[in-house]
Amino acid sequence: SFAKKQEISNQEEKMKILTTKELILSAIFAAMTCVLALIAIPLPFTPVPITLHVMGVAMAGAILGKKLGFISQGVYMLLGAIGLPVFSGGRGGIGVILGPTGGYIIGFVIGAFVIGFLVENLSRYANGKKSEFFILFFSMIVGLAVIYIIGALQLKAVLGLTTPQAIASGVTPFIASDFVKVSLGAFVAYYVRNGLKKSNLMPTNNKVAA
Repeated sequence: SFAKKQEISNQEEKMKILTTKELILSAIFAAMTCVLALIAIPLPFTPVPITLHVMGVAMAGAILGKKLGFISQGVYMLLGAIGLPVFSGGRGGIGVILGPTGGYIIGFVIGAFVIGFLVENLSRYANGKKSEFFILFFSMIVGLAVIYIIGALQLKAVLGLTTPQAIASGVTPFIASDFVKVSLGAFVAYYVRNGLKKSNLMPTNNKVAA
């Protein structure tokens, strides 16, 4: 019937809008990560600089969910891989990904997925503002641990370091500052998520976490 065809057409149009919306959100968070990566403070005792990467990655996973969080950071990594100066300190190229600090870039992609996965699956148990914030924060801490592990493993492999040396140069110096970034990221993500929910802009795959 005409009504049924119209309903199917409306559903298809809705899906098209959702897809466009998701692509735009993914692009926004990829761009945000590019900008945050340019703010880098080099340290004399390690090839790993202090950056704001982690906050962008954490918010991407928490706000977009596992699928779009993964895509947004995958786009970021791809942009850098083809030579655009979007990695820390304005670097670019596949050599950066294969170098000592490349594990952290790979970790951003996987970490965003892990954060999104946890938020999507744990937020259903939230029963108030405090518990929702804690779930965001906890998920981000787990994602951060994933980034550390992958980053330190590649740092160890490329530079021929021992495990304690890799941890000392690629993890320990950043724990305090990353804790602050994750705390701020969880705070921002909480309010952004609620704003997206009220505007009906929350990504479809992350609505269970809404």
